[in-house]
Amino acid sequence: MTKPVVVGVDGSPSSLDAVGAASHEAAIRGAELRLVHAFGRSSSHLPAGGPPWNPAGAGVRELLDGTLAAAERRARAVAPQVGITRDVTVGEPLVVLEIASRTASLVVVGSRGLGAFSSLLLGSVSGHIAAHARCPVLVVRGRPNPAGPLLLAVDDSSASEEAVRFAFIEASLRGADLTALHVCRTGSPDVYDGPADPPFVTYDETHLREHAERVLDAALAGPRETHPDVTVARRPVAGRVRHTLIEASTDAQLLVVGARGRGGFRGLLLGSVSQAVLHHAQCPVAVVRHWGEGPAAEGGEGDHP
Repeated sequence: MTKPVVVGVDGSPSSLDAVGAASHEAAIRGAELRLVHAFGRSSSHLPAGGPPWNPAGAGVRELLDGTLAAAERRARAVAPQVGITRDVTVGEPLVVLEIASRTASLVVVGSRGLGAFSSLLLGSVSGHIAAHARCPVLVVRGRPNPAGPLLLAVDDSSASEEAVRFAFIEASLRGADLTALHVCRTGSPDVYDGPADPPFVTYDETHLREHAERVLDAALAGPRETHPDVTVARRPVAGRVRHTLIEASTDAQLLVVGARGRGGFRGLLLGSVSQAVLHHAQCPVAVVRHWGEGPAAEGGEGDHP
């Protein structure tokens, strides 16, 4: 049986957009949709009428009934055939979603929320959910182009492999084209991407393009064989990572990135690049963590700012 699609629900407009996207994802996967609402113990948006550990309290029950009913209506409007379950629990939403991800095929969240969900794109997703979730995380934001391609950020690290597989599966499920984007490295070990960066960088354009083609060949070969139905466009680009990804996302229906990378995507979810993509991408962003990485695999180290 396909694992369920989990979506964080808090009643905000962004949350309802996430529910709509999650119901579509559940439909194309033939999966159940799981609506998750979590009460943080210190949450300031809890209504009067009952403590957070007592959902039977009158005020809490009214809030739940209204919030979850609205979410379910949105879900059924998008995919009436999808089975829906409701899950209300006590705990910090990020922790609850992390736990829920262990038995999910996908976790979907909005870009802005209420109360404890309000910081989902202010470091929490990049620093917690995307770093620890046991399944891909879809952040619903921007104005996606439904007719546009899926945009895949490719690098030459093992961290990119999971993202590549996810992007091909998603493109196949959606019946969409896929654009594989590799940001070519300059003459420096890192792509210059800050205000103090040198204004000019000298590099061998022919060498960069040959390297980019090799990277794309290696990353795409296997998935192209297993998903021959997916039309793939290869796009090697020399430039700044943040600007390139954000600009390319304008015409995309989804941007897929790995949680960690090397070369042009080094630190993608560990600092300024991740913040730029999650805050400014013009379409939803799917973050796919390489399962061999994370605090447990790195001796307890967490993400760095």
